[in-house]
Amino acid sequence: MKYKDIEYTVTRSERKTIAIHIRGSRVEVRAPVHLPQSSIERYLIKKEKWLMSHLALQLYRLEGQNAFNLDYGSTVLYRGKEYPIVRAAKSGDKAEFDGSAFIIPPGLTPEGVKAACVRLYISLAKEYLPGRTYELSGKVDVHPNAVKINSAKSRWGSCTSLGNINFSWLTVMAPDDVIDYLIIHELAHLRVMGHSLIFWSLVRHVLPDLKDRKSRLSVFQERVLSENWDV
Repeated sequence: MKYKDIEYTVTRSERKTIAIHIRGSRVEVRAPVHLPQSSIERYLIKKEKWLMSHLALQLYRLEGQNAFNLDYGSTVLYRGKEYPIVRAAKSGDKAEFDGSAFIIPPGLTPEGVKAACVRLYISLAKEYLPGRTYELSGKVDVHPNAVKINSAKSRWGSCTSLGNINFSWLTVMAPDDVIDYLIIHELAHLRVMGHSLIFWSLVRHVLPDLKDRKSRLSVFQERVLSENWDV
């Protein structure tokens, strides 16, 4: 397949550069207002290999998301390990994690099971991530003002100029060493905003195996991006 076989939209604005954005099977070219169509086509030809590989990856993820399904007997990740979803004894029982399984009230549809798991994940994230962040803060010589959990899907964590750190609840699915990397990453931003050489030097000083942790994050991230956790 060539780029000419792909349907794409062009969005023009006062921007100065051209860029390609892919979401699912949709390709959008963002271009300056007066950039000729011929220049856009030349850019697409130049980026054809990148475009095709990234579009294939997005379509692969989309297929995984469409096929994603949770039910009793399925397994889910928590801190890098797989745990089964089992039925609670009574319908009034609250969803909980007992260290060996996600225990979910009986009689739920697959969507209901997923929603119950998401609520449980949010609770587990609130229990684990703030405390672990404060434990690690001394390694970067900072102290967050607050650590909060949100439902972000496009980023694992963020920090603000007020010293607040935010983590997606999805983070708690990752292996512990990856979680620690994500935490150190955000803590380091309290000292150095942006991803400069100084920033990465600080992170690497705390985590000498940074490259390996980033590699494991990529593997974990690919799994999560191929699942559909929308409820």
